Amino acid sequence: MSDNRKDRSSRRTWAAALALTAAVALSGCTLLPKEEEALKPPLVKPVEEQYNTVKVTAGTVAKELRGSATYESTKTEYAQFAEQGGRLLELKVKPGDQVKKGDVLVQLDVEGLDLKLKEQELALEKAKLALKKAWSDPAKDPDNLRIAELAAELEQLKLDHLRRTFTSKQLTAAMDGQVIYASDLKPGDTVAAYQTLVTLADPTRLRLMMRVDNTNDIGEAVVGMEAKIKSDKAELSAAIVQTPSTAPVTTDKALAEKNAKTLYLELASLPPEAKIGGSVQVTIPTQKKDNVLKIPRSGLRNYMGRTFVQVLDGKSLREVDVEAGLQSPTEIEIVKGLKEGQDIVLN
Repeated sequence: MSDNRKDRSSRRTWAAALALTAAVALSGCTLLPKEEEALKPPLVKPVEEQYNTVKVTAGTVAKELRGSATYESTKTEYAQFAEQGGRLLELKVKPGDQVKKGDVLVQLDVEGLDLKLKEQELALEKAKLALKKAWSDPAKDPDNLRIAELAAELEQLKLDHLRRTFTSKQLTAAMDGQVIYASDLKPGDTVAAYQTLVTLADPTRLRLMMRVDNTNDIGEAVVGMEAKIKSDKAELSAAIVQTPSTAPVTTDKALAEKNAKTLYLELASLPPEAKIGGSVQVTIPTQKKDNVLKIPRSGLRNYMGRTFVQVLDGKSLREVDVEAGLQSPTEIEIVKGLKEGQDIVLN
């Protein structure tokens, strides 16, 4: 074959190859599998926010002072050695003991006085016997009689003095009662004059002592206010008989601090279970308002000095400034800003 014919054949082959390549390029991805279109996400209806609401109502708001109170005796006695003390021999009672008037509570070391007392009793008996013989003497010498009488009187005076000294080494109960305090001194310890060793209380003369730390709350209590008393077995009533403002003036700092935070109440009659140290629950109504608008305490909000509530009107939530009045443990009077029937969102 001539060279010209070979060239023309090569050009035709090359052109066919180019045409095939162009056809493949134009077809693009038609030779590949067709991708599936991505599914669109389903439409989700937004969840409506739920609110815990309550309606504004009209009614009564009562402020109460609540707390626990303890029974204490209104009559107490303090066992102390006046003038001089000594060395403790025995403390004969402990808290909770019941004693009778005259019972020995504390005994100091008598330092041999008991022996001296017996010796003096013997001396007195001898003097009395001598006086008896003098009177039985037929002669009845007046001088002998006078000497025997003086001797007997002297021995009696000595015995009386020793008895007073011996008695001064003891503390006895001044009344029937219950021991509410006893010192923790041990035998051999030194006892000072006027040191309280035992405190007695009359368990039949009780009142209630109620401690209130909030000065604003205790300031609203006045003498004569009635209180509701709840014990395990009954519900009773009592009356306030002393407040911080009516407490007696005292130089005792501890007592003054106690009175500044304490209310004292007396019951018309004591329940059978009343005892020193027993406790009851006390409710004292201090203020009351009728026919006022009120909401639960949890509906009132405070932020940056602002007092407001959240009002739900249909689906719309808005904040409304309000003026609060009397507050009870559970409810608040609304003086201004709301109307009866409105829905308030609780915290």
